[in-house]
Parts: sequence; structure tokens; C-alpha cells
Amino acid sequence: MGDVACAREDVRRARYAVAAVFAVHGAVTGSFATRVPWIQDHASLSAGQLGFALAFTAFGASCAMPLAGRISHRFGSRTALRGLIALWTVSLPLASLAPNLYTLCLAMFTYGATSGMADVAMNALGVEIERRLGKSIMSGLHGMWSAGALTGSAAGTLAAHLGSDARAHHALAAATLTLLGVLACSWVPDVQPADDEEPPPRFALPPRSALLIGAVGFCAVFAEGASLDWSAVFLRDRLGSSAALAAASTTGFMLTMAVARIAGDAVVNRFGAVRTVRAGGVLAGVGGLLIVVAGHPAVAMAGFALMGLGIAVVVPLCFAAAGHAGPNPSQAIAGVATITYTSGLIAPSLIGGVAQATSLMVSFCVVTVLACGLAVFAGVLRTAERGGRTEVSPQAAAVPGPRP
Repeated sequence: MGDVACAREDVRRARYAVAAVFAVHGAVTGSFATRVPWIQDHASLSAGQLGFALAFTAFGASCAMPLAGRISHRFGSRTALRGLIALWTVSLPLASLAPNLYTLCLAMFTYGATSGMADVAMNALGVEIERRLGKSIMSGLHGMWSAGALTGSAAGTLAAHLGSDARAHHALAAATLTLLGVLACSWVPDVQPADDEEPPPRFALPPRSALLIGAVGFCAVFAEGASLDWSAVFLRDRLGSSAALAAASTTGFMLTMAVARIAGDAVVNRFGAVRTVRAGGVLAGVGGLLIVVAGHPAVAMAGFALMGLGIAVVVPLCFAAAGHAGPNPSQAIAGVATITYTSGLIAPSLIGGVAQATSLMVSFCVVTVLACGLAVFAGVLRTAERGGRTEVSPQAAAVPGPRP
């Protein structure tokens, strides 16, 4: 019984360690996002040039994410995650150091590549710990990412308010977050490949199992990207809200998502992944309808809050489903992540294009249709429901060891 208790304690410790890594990853994102105006001014960029440079983030992530599985196979999960999270954190100051468009594009490509690889590695470990615990934890892990992003954003807002140089701010943040991330990795599982396990390919198309799962994630991330980037504009331009109230709508959307993700595991463990996503799709659809018909800012803000609540747990469950769907979790997760990153890249520009041709109301009609698609196609996540709710024996919960 003592060995079983120790094994369970090791799994719990590993869960908290991976949660800390998720928070560190999110804090880097939040720290960067708040200083984008400073970076734009420092590099003397127009809005169009800035948008072009930022697109290299998703491009770098999409190119590099397939490599994460091979790196984990070569070095083991703990060493791989430690190295990748350190690369991600130290890439934070690169953008603020860039003096022009060309160097900023290179910096954003590096930033996106290291972000994507660390993202795949930490999600693969999250799926492994979820398997050993025998219950859903992925929503809570992504909730920790959101909490980290909010913390990094708050620190960045304070730095910007004080007028600090983004180069100094990002250097200090990178040093702090690198230390925290490397320390947290000391307690994550060291999953090693089996002796006869073939290394994953350096580059490969997403496996077939990831395509349908990725399509569900695509819908959720599209709605998320559209809401984050256009909610304030919608309230200001369509409903005549003040800048402060418009900004509050975006903050409320982010807070709703963070809280829902942290609380989401209890719902998933009680009702299962499929029913949770179906209910979320209904909530998101209702939220979208409120946005479309809104004649008052309060109605639109309620719609965005419901949208955030409905889509919050979808991406974590997509990663969980991918990890449980085949013999190579990292490759499947990389495939789903590539699809969702692509969605996040095209959503803001597509919403803008539709709004330019028609109106923002029509744009959010598109978002609402995609959100309702979550309820229709939630069944493809049934692998996550089986995987996340499978009972795991105490003996199987001994953290270090090869993947069976």
C-alpha cells in the first residue's frame, strides 16, 4: 500500500508541475501581447506591416510543431520539455530587440516555432498524466495557461503604464519565467519510448485521426480568435460603446474562458467530453445569436461571455482526444495544433474581410454557425471521453517509464 500511495503522490506532483509549465507558457504570451504597440513603434511599422510580421508567429509554429514528437522521442519527455520551454521563454525579448520589419519577421518566426514545439510537448505530457490519473485534467491545465496569460498581461500592462522599455521588461520576464519553467520540469514524468518504438517522422501530414478532431478545434479557435480581436471593435463601431466599455468586453470574454477551463474538468468527469462539448456548442450558439441581434452593449457583452463559456473546454478536449486516438500522441497533438493554429491565424482577417464586404453583424453570423457546429460534431471527441475516463490501476500510475 505504501508503494501505491507513493505512486499516486508522484502522479499528483506531476500534474501540478505540468500545470505550472502551462502557466509559464501562458505568461510568456501575455507578456508579449501587452507590448505589441511598443514593438510597433520601435520598429517603425505601419499597421499592415505589423500584421504581416505577426503572421510569422503562426507560420513558425505550424512548421516546427511536427518536430516536437521526434525531440521527445530522442531525449525523453522531461528533458525535451525542459529544453523547449526554455527556448520559448528566452525567445520573448527577440521581438522587442528587432529594429525593422525583416528582423521582426525572423523574431516572430522563432517565437512561434519555439511556442508551438513547447505547446505540443506539454500537451502530450498532460494527456499522459490524464491517462494515469484516469480522469479529465486537460481543461484545468489550459485554465492554468489562461491564468498565466492574464498574469503576464497584468504585469505587462503595469510595465507599459510605468513607461518602461519593453527590452528591459521582456528580459526580466524571460529570466524569471525560464527559471520557473525549468524548475517545474524537474517534477514532470520522464516518459521514454519503448526499445522497439520507431521515432516519429521529422515532418508528416496530420494523421487521419487528427483531422476530424482538428475540425472541431478549428470551429472553437475561430470563434475565440474572432471574439478576442473583434469584440471591442463590435461594441465600439456597431453599438457606439466607449473605449473602456469595449475593452471590458474583451477582458470579460478572457475571464469567462479562464474560469470555465479551470472548472471544466469537474463537468467533463461528470458528463463526459461529448456531452460537455455539445452543451458548450449550444451555449456558444446562443451567445452568438445575442451578439448578432444586440441593440445594447450589455446584450452583446452577455453574448461574448456565453461564447467564451461555451468554447472554453473544446480545445483542451481536442488535444486529449488526439492524444488518446493513436499510438503516437505527440504527432496527433501536433496535427490538431497545426489545424487550430491555422484557424487562429485566418479568423481575424476573415472576419475583417466579411465585415468590409458586408457588416460585422454578418461576420458574427459566420462565427455563430461555426459555434453551433460544435454541438453537431462533438461525437468525434468520443476517444477523449473513453481515454480521459478510463480507470487506471495504481500500479500503472508509477510516473517514470516507457509508454505502454
